[in-house]
Amino acid sequence: MLKILGSACVLGGGVLARCLQAAERRREMDTLSDFLRALRRMTEEIRMARTPMPLLLERLAQGCGQEAGVFFQTVSSAARRGEDLGQAWRRAAGDLPLSGASAFALAGLGDDLQGDEEKICKAISLAVCSMAQDAEERSRRQPEEAKRATALCLSGAALLVILLI
Repeated sequence: MLKILGSACVLGGGVLARCLQAAERRREMDTLSDFLRALRRMTEEIRMARTPMPLLLERLAQGCGQEAGVFFQTVSSAARRGEDLGQAWRRAAGDLPLSGASAFALAGLGDDLQGDEEKICKAISLAVCSMAQDAEERSRRQPEEAKRATALCLSGAALLVILLI
């Protein structure tokens, strides 16, 4: 009876590990899509309304998901305190659940957020393009990676159950 209970716990752990991995991936993709929408909106606001950067960042924080909202609020607060916008942007970007090309593109954008309108809009467009390509590539690979991760988690749990019995 104890072996059966232990086996059920091990299999449950394998399923839980897979569910947590899927939730983390979903969180990363949601954050990426929030940033893509926010950066596109940022470009429009800069071109059309010529909104000052700290105010623009506060507005973006209002209309984003949790991760992106905290990011924009943090950067806006730092800019209002007089900190360098690029450093605050890079520091806040390091705390995000993004990886790969998206994290690099977003962090690199911080250096280009000062200057004239044209330079800022080009930098944002380049970052959006890079992040969109990364999102598309991840979406394309997602089914294969999900199958592989499920097989790995369940196979590992099954192996431990066999060894337990």
